[in-house]
Amino acid sequence: MIEAVQLACNSHGLLAESHHVSMVMEIRVLRYFLAVARVGSITGAADLLHVTQPTLSRQLKDLEQELEKKLFIRSSHSIILTDEGMLLRNRAEEIIDMVDKLESEFKCMEETISGDIYIGGGETDAMKQIARVIRGLQSSYPHIRYHLFSGNEDDVTERLDKGLFDVGILIQPAIYRNIITLISRPRMFGAL
Repeated sequence: MIEAVQLACNSHGLLAESHHVSMVMEIRVLRYFLAVARVGSITGAADLLHVTQPTLSRQLKDLEQELEKKLFIRSSHSIILTDEGMLLRNRAEEIIDMVDKLESEFKCMEETISGDIYIGGGETDAMKQIARVIRGLQSSYPHIRYHLFSGNEDDVTERLDKGLFDVGILIQPAIYRNIITLISRPRMFGAL
């Protein structure tokens, strides 16, 4: 989870013209701020966030001190955003949206199996079997691209040696140092 974002603010941002401060804001605190801004009360936001009211109040005061700006006008039962609070709300929503999108993209990257597999071999029944297996795999792994190449034993072993093929299908007897031999009736074939 992404926890902090570093902001540099000047006269165009949240700090006074005479300041140029670099700060680190925690994403969690920005989420707290947005909850208070949406709900309109610290007590209601604390309930929503499952934190205590004093904890939330302290986080908001710390945020105001860090920014050197008053973000809220507090009354006995509600909170109203100041102009600076409105600016922070707009920017915080943008930041949180970007963080959420980034986390989602990272999660999808972890869950997605993708890439290219290069397979070389002769025009044999083994290659037909490989093509059938690939067709079945494509529905489960749509982001994997398969590249099938036809060639003789010398072509296939040369491309394997150069790293151009990930897998080579060779008819026995094939002489190749990193070969795994698979037996298929009525013929034998090997795969690297």
